[in-house]
Amino acid sequence: MNVRRPHISAVALAAVTALGIGTLSACSSDGAAAGNTDKFDVVASFYPMAYLAEQIGGEHVHVTSLTQPGQEPHDLEISAKQTAQLEESDAALYLKGLQPTVDEAIGQSPVKTKIDAATLTSLEEHGTEAGGHEDEHAEDGHAEDEHGHEHTHEGGQDPHIWLDPVKYAEVAEGVGKAFEKADPDHAADYRKNTAALVGTLTDLDKKFETGLADRKTDVFITTHAAFGYLAERYGLTEEAISGLDPESEPSGARVKELQQMAKADGVTTVFYETLVSDRTAKTLAGDAGLETDVLDPLEGITDASRGDDYVQVMEANLKALQTALGAK
Repeated sequence: MNVRRPHISAVALAAVTALGIGTLSACSSDGAAAGNTDKFDVVASFYPMAYLAEQIGGEHVHVTSLTQPGQEPHDLEISAKQTAQLEESDAALYLKGLQPTVDEAIGQSPVKTKIDAATLTSLEEHGTEAGGHEDEHAEDGHAEDEHGHEHTHEGGQDPHIWLDPVKYAEVAEGVGKAFEKADPDHAADYRKNTAALVGTLTDLDKKFETGLADRKTDVFITTHAAFGYLAERYGLTEEAISGLDPESEPSGARVKELQQMAKADGVTTVFYETLVSDRTAKTLAGDAGLETDVLDPLEGITDASRGDDYVQVMEANLKALQTALGAK
Protein backbone atom coordinates (compact mmCIF):
# COMPACT_ATOMS: atom_id res chain seq x y z
CA MET A 1 0.00 0.00 0.00
CA ASN A 2 2.82 2.42 0.79
CA VAL A 3 4.76 3.93 -2.09
CA ARG A 4 8.30 2.64 -2.35
CA ARG A 5 10.77 4.92 -0.65
CA PRO A 6 13.96 5.65 -2.57
CA HIS A 7 16.37 4.51 0.17
CA ILE A 8 15.20 0.88 -0.17
CA SER A 9 17.16 -0.24 -3.22
CA ALA A 10 16.69 -3.32 -5.35
CA VAL A 11 19.94 -4.65 -3.89
CA ALA A 12 18.60 -4.22 -0.38
CA LEU A 13 15.38 -5.95 -1.31
CA ALA A 14 17.35 -8.82 -2.80
CA ALA A 15 19.31 -9.05 0.45
CA VAL A 16 16.09 -9.18 2.40
CA THR A 17 14.92 -12.05 0.24
CA ALA A 18 18.25 -13.81 0.69
CA LEU A 19 17.82 -13.59 4.43
CA GLY A 20 14.80 -15.79 4.06
CA ILE A 21 12.09 -13.56 5.41
CA GLY A 22 9.21 -15.92 4.84
CA THR A 23 6.13 -14.69 3.02
CA LEU A 24 2.87 -16.55 3.08
CA SER A 25 2.18 -17.64 -0.47
CA ALA A 26 -1.58 -17.18 -0.25
CA CYS A 27 -1.19 -13.46 0.23
CA SER A 28 2.14 -12.66 -1.35
CA SER A 29 2.56 -14.76 -4.46
CA ASP A 30 4.19 -11.83 -6.20
CA GLY A 31 7.16 -12.06 -3.80
CA ALA A 32 7.22 -8.31 -3.25
CA ALA A 33 8.59 -6.95 -0.01
CA ALA A 34 6.40 -5.38 2.63
CA GLY A 35 5.51 -1.78 1.91
CA ASN A 36 6.01 -2.08 -1.83
CA THR A 37 2.68 -3.53 -2.87
CA ASP A 38 -0.76 -2.10 -3.55
CA LYS A 39 -2.15 -4.15 -0.66
CA PHE A 40 -2.37 -3.60 3.09
CA ASP A 41 1.16 -4.64 4.07
CA VAL A 42 1.43 -6.54 7.36
CA VAL A 43 4.66 -7.70 8.98
CA ALA A 44 3.96 -10.53 11.44
CA SER A 45 6.42 -11.63 14.10
CA PHE A 46 6.00 -15.40 13.70
CA TYR A 47 3.62 -18.03 12.33
CA PRO A 48 0.60 -17.75 14.69
CA MET A 49 0.47 -14.01 14.03
CA ALA A 50 1.01 -14.44 10.28
CA TYR A 51 -1.80 -17.00 10.15
CA LEU A 52 -4.22 -14.53 11.75
CA ALA A 53 -3.22 -11.79 9.32
CA GLU A 54 -3.58 -14.12 6.34
CA GLN A 55 -6.97 -15.47 7.37
CA ILE A 56 -8.45 -12.11 8.35
CA GLY A 57 -6.88 -10.04 5.59
CA GLY A 58 -7.58 -12.43 2.75
CA GLU A 59 -6.96 -10.96 -0.69
CA HIS A 60 -6.48 -7.45 0.66
CA VAL A 61 -3.25 -8.06 2.59
CA HIS A 62 0.35 -8.85 1.84
CA VAL A 63 1.78 -10.74 4.83
CA THR A 64 5.46 -11.12 5.66
CA SER A 65 6.72 -13.18 8.60
CA LEU A 66 9.91 -12.12 10.38
CA THR A 67 10.53 -15.68 11.56
CA GLN A 68 11.57 -18.19 8.91
CA PRO A 69 9.81 -21.56 8.66
CA GLY A 70 11.70 -23.94 10.93
CA GLN A 71 13.34 -21.18 12.96
CA GLU A 72 12.76 -21.24 16.72
CA PRO A 73 10.98 -17.89 17.38
CA HIS A 74 12.67 -17.28 20.75
CA ASP A 75 16.05 -17.26 18.98
CA LEU A 76 15.15 -14.62 16.37
CA GLU A 77 17.54 -11.72 16.02
CA ILE A 78 16.16 -8.88 13.89
CA SER A 79 18.50 -7.85 11.07
CA ALA A 80 18.99 -4.35 9.69
CA LYS A 81 17.26 -5.41 6.46
CA GLN A 82 14.27 -6.73 8.41
CA THR A 83 14.11 -3.48 10.34
CA ALA A 84 14.02 -1.58 7.03
CA GLN A 85 11.25 -3.83 5.78
CA LEU A 86 9.28 -3.26 8.98
CA GLU A 87 9.52 0.49 8.45
CA GLU A 88 7.96 0.09 5.00
CA SER A 89 4.90 -1.80 6.27
CA ASP A 90 1.40 -0.56 7.02
CA ALA A 91 0.97 -2.68 10.14
CA ALA A 92 2.97 -4.85 12.52
CA LEU A 93 1.34 -7.80 14.31
CA TYR A 94 3.30 -9.35 17.16
CA LEU A 95 3.06 -10.92 20.62
CA LYS A 96 4.94 -8.84 23.15
CA GLY A 97 7.05 -10.84 25.58
CA LEU A 98 7.85 -13.73 23.24
CA GLN A 99 10.57 -12.24 21.02
CA PRO A 100 12.49 -9.40 22.70
CA THR A 101 14.26 -8.25 19.50
CA VAL A 102 10.91 -7.99 17.73
CA ASP A 103 9.43 -6.01 20.62
CA GLU A 104 12.33 -3.56 20.45
CA ALA A 105 12.26 -3.20 16.66
CA ILE A 106 8.51 -2.59 16.53
CA GLY A 107 8.66 -0.22 19.47
CA GLN A 108 11.23 1.92 17.66
CA SER A 109 9.69 1.70 14.19
CA PRO A 110 7.47 4.40 12.67
CA VAL A 111 4.88 1.85 11.49
CA LYS A 112 1.47 3.43 12.03
CA THR A 113 -0.53 0.40 13.16
CA LYS A 114 1.09 -1.73 15.87
CA ILE A 115 -1.02 -4.66 17.06
CA ASP A 116 0.16 -6.45 20.21
CA ALA A 117 -1.74 -9.75 20.53
CA ALA A 118 -0.91 -9.87 24.24
CA THR A 119 -3.28 -6.93 24.79
CA LEU A 120 -6.19 -8.65 23.05
CA THR A 121 -6.75 -11.42 25.61
CA SER A 122 -5.79 -12.08 29.23
CA LEU A 123 -2.36 -13.53 29.97
CA GLU A 124 -1.68 -15.75 32.96
CA GLU A 125 1.25 -17.23 34.81
CA HIS A 126 1.89 -20.92 34.26
CA GLY A 127 4.48 -23.20 35.77
CA THR A 128 5.69 -26.40 34.18
CA GLU A 129 2.25 -27.85 34.71
CA ALA A 130 -1.20 -26.64 35.59
CA GLY A 131 -0.70 -27.51 39.24
CA GLY A 132 1.82 -24.73 39.59
CA HIS A 133 5.39 -26.05 39.38
CA GLU A 134 7.67 -23.09 38.71
CA ASP A 135 10.54 -24.74 36.84
CA GLU A 136 10.17 -22.63 33.71
CA HIS A 137 8.13 -19.54 34.47
CA ALA A 138 9.73 -18.41 37.67
CA GLU A 139 8.19 -15.79 39.89
CA ASP A 140 10.57 -13.10 38.68
CA GLY A 141 9.48 -13.67 35.12
CA HIS A 142 12.77 -15.17 33.96
CA ALA A 143 12.71 -18.50 32.18
CA GLU A 144 15.12 -20.75 30.36
CA ASP A 145 13.84 -22.19 27.13
CA GLU A 146 14.59 -25.64 25.77
CA HIS A 147 17.90 -24.41 24.36
CA GLY A 148 19.09 -23.30 27.78
CA HIS A 149 18.70 -19.66 26.71
CA GLU A 150 17.08 -17.36 29.20
CA HIS A 151 14.22 -15.19 28.04
CA THR A 152 11.89 -13.03 30.04
CA HIS A 153 8.14 -13.03 29.88
CA GLU A 154 6.80 -9.78 31.22
CA GLY A 155 5.50 -10.24 34.76
CA GLY A 156 6.16 -13.97 34.54
CA GLN A 157 3.24 -14.28 32.13
CA ASP A 158 2.95 -17.19 29.71
CA PRO A 159 2.82 -15.92 26.09
CA HIS A 160 1.60 -19.16 24.46
CA ILE A 161 -2.00 -17.95 24.08
CA TRP A 162 -2.44 -19.29 20.53
CA LEU A 163 -2.48 -22.88 21.81
CA ASP A 164 -5.86 -22.23 23.42
CA PRO A 165 -8.41 -21.91 20.57
CA VAL A 166 -10.67 -19.75 22.74
CA LYS A 167 -7.96 -17.21 23.53
CA TYR A 168 -6.72 -17.33 19.95
CA ALA A 169 -10.25 -16.46 18.80
CA GLU A 170 -10.27 -13.47 21.18
CA VAL A 171 -7.01 -12.30 19.62
CA ALA A 172 -8.47 -12.81 16.13
CA GLU A 173 -11.40 -10.55 16.96
CA GLY A 174 -9.03 -7.82 18.14
CA VAL A 175 -6.84 -8.14 15.05
CA GLY A 176 -9.93 -7.90 12.83
CA LYS A 177 -11.00 -4.67 14.48
CA ALA A 178 -7.50 -3.23 14.12
CA PHE A 179 -7.46 -4.09 10.39
CA GLU A 180 -10.88 -2.45 9.96
CA LYS A 181 -9.64 0.74 11.57
CA ALA A 182 -6.34 0.82 9.68
CA ASP A 183 -7.79 -0.08 6.28
CA PRO A 184 -11.45 1.05 6.36
CA ASP A 185 -11.95 0.56 2.61
CA HIS A 186 -12.00 -3.20 3.20
CA ALA A 187 -13.58 -3.23 6.66
CA ALA A 188 -16.60 -5.30 5.59
CA ASP A 189 -14.39 -8.09 4.27
CA TYR A 190 -12.22 -8.03 7.37
CA ARG A 191 -15.35 -8.38 9.52
CA LYS A 192 -16.60 -11.30 7.44
CA ASN A 193 -13.22 -13.06 7.46
CA THR A 194 -12.82 -12.55 11.20
CA ALA A 195 -16.23 -14.04 11.88
CA ALA A 196 -15.37 -17.06 9.72
CA LEU A 197 -12.05 -17.58 11.53
CA VAL A 198 -13.67 -17.25 14.95
CA GLY A 199 -16.22 -19.84 13.86
CA THR A 200 -13.45 -22.22 12.82
CA LEU A 201 -11.66 -21.76 16.15
CA THR A 202 -14.91 -22.26 18.06
CA ASP A 203 -15.41 -25.56 16.23
CA LEU A 204 -11.82 -26.54 17.07
CA ASP A 205 -12.45 -25.80 20.75
CA LYS A 206 -15.51 -28.06 20.68
CA LYS A 207 -13.46 -30.84 19.06
CA PHE A 208 -10.92 -30.64 21.89
CA GLU A 209 -13.59 -30.50 24.57
CA THR A 210 -15.46 -33.51 23.16
CA GLY A 211 -12.35 -35.44 22.15
CA LEU A 212 -10.74 -35.22 25.58
CA ALA A 213 -13.89 -35.59 27.69
CA ASP A 214 -13.55 -39.32 28.42
CA ARG A 215 -9.91 -39.98 29.28
CA LYS A 216 -7.93 -42.23 31.61
CA THR A 217 -5.46 -39.61 32.85
CA ASP A 218 -5.19 -35.81 32.97
CA VAL A 219 -1.39 -35.67 32.98
CA PHE A 220 0.94 -35.26 30.01
CA ILE A 221 4.71 -34.69 29.89
CA THR A 222 6.40 -32.20 27.55
CA THR A 223 9.95 -30.98 27.07
CA HIS A 224 8.81 -27.34 26.99
CA ALA A 225 6.12 -25.72 29.12
CA ALA A 226 4.22 -24.29 26.18
CA PHE A 227 0.83 -25.88 26.77
CA GLY A 228 -0.33 -24.24 29.99
CA TYR A 229 -3.31 -22.49 28.42
CA LEU A 230 -4.38 -25.62 26.56
CA ALA A 231 -4.05 -27.69 29.73
CA GLU A 232 -6.08 -25.20 31.74
CA ARG A 233 -8.80 -24.95 29.09
CA TYR A 234 -9.44 -28.70 29.03
CA GLY A 235 -8.69 -29.63 32.64
CA LEU A 236 -5.33 -31.24 31.95
CA THR A 237 -2.01 -31.13 33.81
CA GLU A 238 1.20 -30.39 31.93
CA GLU A 239 4.46 -31.67 33.44
CA ALA A 240 7.41 -30.13 31.61
CA ILE A 241 11.12 -30.86 31.68
CA SER A 242 12.27 -27.27 31.35
CA GLY A 243 15.48 -25.32 31.72
CA LEU A 244 17.42 -28.20 30.16
CA ASP A 245 19.64 -27.99 27.09
CA PRO A 246 18.50 -30.52 24.46
CA GLU A 247 22.01 -31.96 24.39
CA SER A 248 22.02 -32.68 28.13
CA GLU A 249 20.21 -35.49 29.88
CA PRO A 250 17.57 -34.98 32.58
CA SER A 251 18.82 -35.14 36.16
CA GLY A 252 18.41 -38.41 37.99
CA ALA A 253 16.13 -36.74 40.53
CA ARG A 254 13.83 -35.34 37.84
CA VAL A 255 13.72 -38.67 35.99
CA LYS A 256 12.81 -40.45 39.24
CA GLU A 257 10.12 -37.86 40.00
CA LEU A 258 8.60 -38.21 36.55
CA GLN A 259 8.83 -42.01 36.67
CA GLN A 260 6.88 -42.02 39.92
CA MET A 261 4.37 -39.49 38.59
CA ALA A 262 3.93 -41.41 35.32
CA LYS A 263 3.24 -44.64 37.19
CA ALA A 264 0.83 -43.00 39.64
CA ASP A 265 -1.08 -41.05 36.98
CA GLY A 266 -1.04 -43.56 34.14
CA VAL A 267 1.16 -41.42 31.88
CA THR A 268 2.21 -43.24 28.71
CA THR A 269 3.97 -40.62 26.60
CA VAL A 270 6.67 -37.95 26.66
CA PHE A 271 5.99 -35.28 24.06
CA TYR A 272 8.65 -33.37 22.15
CA GLU A 273 8.52 -30.55 19.58
CA THR A 274 9.26 -30.35 15.88
CA LEU A 275 11.61 -27.34 16.05
CA VAL A 276 13.92 -28.59 18.83
CA SER A 277 15.94 -31.71 19.57
CA ASP A 278 14.02 -34.78 20.72
CA ARG A 279 16.99 -36.09 22.72
CA THR A 280 15.71 -35.01 26.14
CA ALA A 281 12.30 -36.56 25.55
CA LYS A 282 13.75 -39.83 24.28
CA THR A 283 16.24 -40.05 27.14
CA LEU A 284 13.52 -39.57 29.71
CA ALA A 285 11.12 -41.91 27.93
CA GLY A 286 13.77 -44.62 27.71
CA ASP A 287 14.60 -44.33 31.40
CA ALA A 288 10.93 -44.29 32.42
CA GLY A 289 9.70 -46.94 29.98
CA LEU A 290 7.41 -44.48 28.17
CA GLU A 291 6.53 -43.76 24.54
CA THR A 292 7.44 -40.53 22.70
CA ASP A 293 5.34 -38.47 20.32
CA VAL A 294 5.11 -34.94 18.90
CA LEU A 295 3.00 -32.23 20.50
CA ASP A 296 3.53 -29.23 18.25
CA PRO A 297 3.58 -25.75 19.85
CA LEU A 298 2.85 -24.32 16.40
CA GLU A 299 5.60 -21.73 16.44
CA GLY A 300 6.21 -22.46 12.77
CA ILE A 301 5.07 -24.74 9.94
CA THR A 302 7.67 -26.92 8.20
CA ASP A 303 7.67 -30.04 6.04
CA ALA A 304 7.88 -32.01 9.28
CA SER A 305 4.65 -30.50 10.63
CA ARG A 306 1.60 -32.74 10.88
CA GLY A 307 -0.49 -30.46 8.73
CA ASP A 308 -0.29 -27.43 6.48
CA ASP A 309 -1.80 -24.82 8.78
CA TYR A 310 -2.81 -23.99 12.35
CA VAL A 311 -6.07 -25.94 12.38
CA GLN A 312 -4.62 -29.10 10.82
CA VAL A 313 -1.69 -29.19 13.26
CA MET A 314 -3.95 -28.52 16.24
CA GLU A 315 -6.17 -31.42 15.15
CA ALA A 316 -3.03 -33.59 14.98
CA ASN A 317 -2.17 -32.41 18.50
CA LEU A 318 -5.63 -33.46 19.64
CA LYS A 319 -5.16 -36.97 18.22
CA ALA A 320 -1.78 -37.26 19.94
CA LEU A 321 -3.26 -36.16 23.26
CA GLN A 322 -6.20 -38.55 22.89
CA THR A 323 -3.81 -41.45 22.41
CA ALA A 324 -1.52 -40.43 25.27
CA LEU A 325 -4.36 -39.74 27.71
CA GLY A 326 -6.39 -42.81 26.81
CA ALA A 327 -9.33 -40.81 25.53
CA LYS A 328 -12.13 -42.76 23.90
